[in-house]
Amino acid sequence: MKTFKVAVLKGDGIGPEIVNSTLEVLRVIEDLFEVKFEFREGLIGGTAIDKTGTPLPEETLKLCKESDAVLLGAVGGPKWDNLPTDKRPEKGLLRIRKELDLYANLRPAKVWEPLIDSSPLKPEVVRGTDMLVVRELTGDVYYGEPRGVFEENGKRVGINTMRYTEDEIRRVAVKAFEIARKRRKKLTSVDKSNVLEVSGLWKEVVEEVHKDYPDVELEHLYVDNCAMQLVRRPSSFDVIVTGNIFGDILSDEAGVVVGSLGMLPSASVGDRYALYEPVHGSAPDIAGQGIANPIATILSASMMLKYSFGMDQAGELIEKAVEKTLEEGYRTPDIYSEGTKKVGTEEMTAQIIKNLKELKR
Repeated sequence: MKTFKVAVLKGDGIGPEIVNSTLEVLRVIEDLFEVKFEFREGLIGGTAIDKTGTPLPEETLKLCKESDAVLLGAVGGPKWDNLPTDKRPEKGLLRIRKELDLYANLRPAKVWEPLIDSSPLKPEVVRGTDMLVVRELTGDVYYGEPRGVFEENGKRVGINTMRYTEDEIRRVAVKAFEIARKRRKKLTSVDKSNVLEVSGLWKEVVEEVHKDYPDVELEHLYVDNCAMQLVRRPSSFDVIVTGNIFGDILSDEAGVVVGSLGMLPSASVGDRYALYEPVHGSAPDIAGQGIANPIATILSASMMLKYSFGMDQAGELIEKAVEKTLEEGYRTPDIYSEGTKKVGTEEMTAQIIKNLKELKR
């Protein structure tokens, strides 16, 4: 029996509730697929600050490096908003990405047919949308040097440097091509090579990598055109690969297009480590009320099964169980509409587990 070590970082706000739901689902996956998950908990975010004085204790980092994957809830909350910037909960998340060299952020954006009316677009435009944005995560203007606010001729000047090495581009392009090969074999590379030299290099390197993946269709779009096409023809996209700042913007746009931003999972992956977390925040205003939507975290675990453990069938089974639960009308308050069944975190989780078992028969 295969055993996988999973570092569990529940974090703040609704984090513990939605992670606990996800662990319940994974325990069922253990029984259905005859695998073993070894869950080991660590502290991160505000909870870690309260107990250790730092948002990412060394013990947590060590735990993550000794694990096969990391499952994260959410970090942050008003309790810690007045701390110095370098001491706030979010710094723990930024540091763990850097320490584990998680250079590719994977953000799926899928239209769930039972929630199609949640999209701001017409159903006939958005129906069938199922895309994945691969965002480079450790380079670009967020990390380039020089940076800062300087004085020139008595006036303030703000500088950020857009910078990529060919190796940074190549590794995220390889990751995107590998993922596209396992999906619908189409990759859209997004840049601004008509204006930016760094984007010119991006395009050249992606073309070079494409030679190793002749079975994958490659298209290039300028970022402004891509933003427009995401609204005009969202269902035509399969995998999108782009740099850090463009990916930051486009992945949020894709999430709004499908109309279920609070249900979106994500993964941050590197060559050795991977971290899985919901896109939404810690929602401290509803923490402890038993009404948080666990689906984004459960779907993040589905991504973990696929991308870290090679358990594609198990990951797809979770997705089908979620869709069946939505088809049956179950809704947590954040996605509730008239005529559906309003339930809390525990009941939503129980129904997904029930459907998991039924679908596996």
